Amino acid sequence: MAETKNGIIRCPNCGASDIMPDGTTGNLKCEYCRTVFKAETANKAGGVKELSGESIGEGAEDIIPNEKIVLTLKCSSCGSEVVINADEVQTAKCHWCRNVLSINEKLKNGAVPDFVLPFQYEKAKAESNIRNFVEARKFFAHPQFKKEFSTENVLGVYFPYFVVDVNAHAQFKGVAERKVRSYRINKTTYYDADAYDVEREFDSEIDDLTIEASMDKLSQDLRADTKNVINAIMPFDTENAVAWDPRYLRGYTSEKRDVNVGDLRQLMFAQAGDVLRYQAKTTIKQYDRGAHWDVEKFEDKGLKWRTAYLPVWLYSYLEVKNGRKLLHYVAVNARTGETMGSVPINKSRLMAISVLIEIVGLVIGFWWFKYWIVRDVDDDNPAWLGLFGLTPGFIFYWLKYNRYRNASARHGHERETKAEMSNLREVDNLREHRKRLRNSRIADQNDSAIKGAVARNGKELMGEKMANYMGIGRMIGSTPQDTPTGQKHQDK
Repeated sequence: MAETKNGIIRCPNCGASDIMPDGTTGNLKCEYCRTVFKAETANKAGGVKELSGESIGEGAEDIIPNEKIVLTLKCSSCGSEVVINADEVQTAKCHWCRNVLSINEKLKNGAVPDFVLPFQYEKAKAESNIRNFVEARKFFAHPQFKKEFSTENVLGVYFPYFVVDVNAHAQFKGVAERKVRSYRINKTTYYDADAYDVEREFDSEIDDLTIEASMDKLSQDLRADTKNVINAIMPFDTENAVAWDPRYLRGYTSEKRDVNVGDLRQLMFAQAGDVLRYQAKTTIKQYDRGAHWDVEKFEDKGLKWRTAYLPVWLYSYLEVKNGRKLLHYVAVNARTGETMGSVPINKSRLMAISVLIEIVGLVIGFWWFKYWIVRDVDDDNPAWLGLFGLTPGFIFYWLKYNRYRNASARHGHERETKAEMSNLREVDNLREHRKRLRNSRIADQNDSAIKGAVARNGKELMGEKMANYMGIGRMIGSTPQDTPTGQKHQDK
């Protein structure tokens, strides 16, 4: 196994520090003796249950504003001094003995993450994914985009993320309904249901909840860019992250973290609450009409914040139309190959075909309506189905627009984050039999609510400082008092 000293990996065979990462396997190769070896995994899974209090890794400490980071590093091998601007470069090498210098001990201002997840998905494969994604959307793509599209500008980028472990205790109380029967009276459908007082209480180990650590990606204004597609290619296999070493950045670009733990605390608690709510939902599958939680309590018994660089292959295209600019991205997860993107739309063509489909729908709908009205069927006359002729053009436009823009694409953190439930306590008491209900679901159903998804409108969960900085900031969800929070550490 490789030796690591001051954050710099050394060859297990000869001890040299001149190491080159392999972007296709994630392994390392010594430039002196050509030994190929694997870096030790630094972000080991498990241990969440033992968390107590709040711990913040060195790479997750608050950013020091306005700090001058022109550094003089002394080579531990030959004693030479090398001056670097750490705001521009993340790696340095002694020009006398080729010893790689460590800047980890000098930079505690947000420039150095705790972990890095190396590139593993080959660039050629990523380019193929991007090309296939675009090819599948060529028909309604903007002609200028089709003319200019090329994968030559695909870049490998390390983006900063917070990786959070949460040792949580949750309690949910409310009412759930189970359908007994459905029936029709005077063309109206009614439902009878049994209502139960339901309570779920459990412990949960939330492992590696991953949140963007840059305002640029948290500020998702869909009028100006499509950064939501980068969020949508998650999750990453963060359990395979290795200790930070600046040489992993060779051949790639990177983005520095520019938000602190305090800026994201409410968002983290909202997302952890979503994970817990999803876990609670898995325990009430017998209630087919859903549940309404009156009480949602979430206590964090332990928190652990760390930062990581995670790898993305990124294609970008700037669309300029009528003086307005929209930046489109197609992103590939450089570990799994998961691909998501946005393609500029030829709206004139899409609108024209949608209008033709709408006209056909109107003709068929009118014919259907006239046919059944003339027949004058007494019971359950299906003439009203002709009203669907008013919708096909609109539905077609929406489906195609969503397929090309993917404006609603996001990381399903509530179901894709690793979490293990334990010590489950269940209470189910029949409250009453409910008759002649008109809705197919329970009133005010909230057992599937998502309160921590980043979007244009959700200022409540970001905090005023962050929201004001971004100008828009906001999240999908409800007001803060409805959001489960770990108050024990939120006030620290």
